[in-house]
Amino acid sequence: MTDSKGVVLLSGGLDSLVSLDMASKTIDIKLALLFDYGQKPFREEKEASVKIAKYYGIKHKIIKLPYLREISKSALVDKNKSKLNSLKSVWIPNRNGLFLNIAASICESINLNTVIFGANRQEAIDFPDNTAEFVNLANEFFKYSTIKNVKVIAPCLQFDKIQIINYAIDNSLPLELIKSCYNTKANTQKKHCGKCLSCKLLYEAILKSKKPELIKEIF
Repeated sequence: MTDSKGVVLLSGGLDSLVSLDMASKTIDIKLALLFDYGQKPFREEKEASVKIAKYYGIKHKIIKLPYLREISKSALVDKNKSKLNSLKSVWIPNRNGLFLNIAASICESINLNTVIFGANRQEAIDFPDNTAEFVNLANEFFKYSTIKNVKVIAPCLQFDKIQIINYAIDNSLPLELIKSCYNTKANTQKKHCGKCLSCKLLYEAILKSKKPELIKEIF
């Protein structure tokens, strides 16, 4: 068995599913983490994340971060805001930075050494905390803040959404388990809304993928 053992940040969406699967080829993943920061689709994220962790035989843990909701003006957490279709509307300051720091702390406390993170090339265009520079700087920081020199890896870092969905198709991943939608109103039909920022990226990727008929199953 590999010497690399880690935790995966598992939101229940496409990117975290594929990152988990790719990393599992070389890393013994012991734990999946889901963060509850008051996001509107938390219930749906939890259902998807738990099912995916169970599918891979990985323990699952929820970390509560209520203060993120208190300090954020994002439409993801503000009940008075409904627009979820732009970077500005869904941005939460330092969310991924905080997630990685907590994951690194957990890693070291249970003798693990790797954090798997679902950053990807396409979202890096708009989200600076999805870039290679962000991951590299996190690794530099952890050289000083962890004795075990915990490392962050992002298996999809060089992939765009089309490549990510094609990997899932080629490897028969359980796409029926994912939930990438920000809009909880769509969940009465257990479908993705197709209108929020996350859905738009997923829809466009599936449309150009090897299996565009998946649109009818997911949206």
